[in-house]
Amino acid sequence: MTKRIRSKYKIDRRLRCNLWGRPKSPFNTREYGPGLHGQRRKKPSDYGIQLQAKQKLKGYYGNISEKQFRRYYKEAVRRKGDTSENLIGILERRLDAVIYRMKFVPTVFAARQFINHGHIRVNGIRVNIPSYMVKDNDVVEVKEKSRDLPLVLEAIASQERDIPDYMTVDPAKCKGSYTRQPGLADVPYPVQMEPNLVIEFYSR
Repeated sequence: MTKRIRSKYKIDRRLRCNLWGRPKSPFNTREYGPGLHGQRRKKPSDYGIQLQAKQKLKGYYGNISEKQFRRYYKEAVRRKGDTSENLIGILERRLDAVIYRMKFVPTVFAARQFINHGHIRVNGIRVNIPSYMVKDNDVVEVKEKSRDLPLVLEAIASQERDIPDYMTVDPAKCKGSYTRQPGLADVPYPVQMEPNLVIEFYSR
């Protein structure tokens, strides 16, 4: 287990938000930063505001490295259309994000591990790369032998999250289809994301 996963709730407090909308987040009871000086507040600079927006968006999707996240930014710039919307669309196509949205796993961190262990198939082919980019109308499913795992059953039964309308899911068969690329307004983030500030951060 990486330090990043172990410290995920500290990240909630450092960013001063319940990043994943979990009921057991310590931010729900301690709305200040971690550590000895966590309750001190100072007005952030423009750079600080942009940095925090980047940390929130990058942190939400789990263990994405800075190098990988910057590559997504460059790809979003290269594509036609609104760059911030393109960035959200790219992030939502990651396989770990897709199975998290389809409620096959309870957290984005569990999604990464679940894929690494070979429990997911895309169009009938096993894929064990969390950053795999899902295309429109791809069929994503949990391997038949893995559908009765407590992790999967708990996630499907959970009322914490709803399945967004840019994918269709059959919970009984643990199978779903990615139907279209979403825009920022379509993605059910528990906190406000500001990809426009992320674009400003990288274009400095």
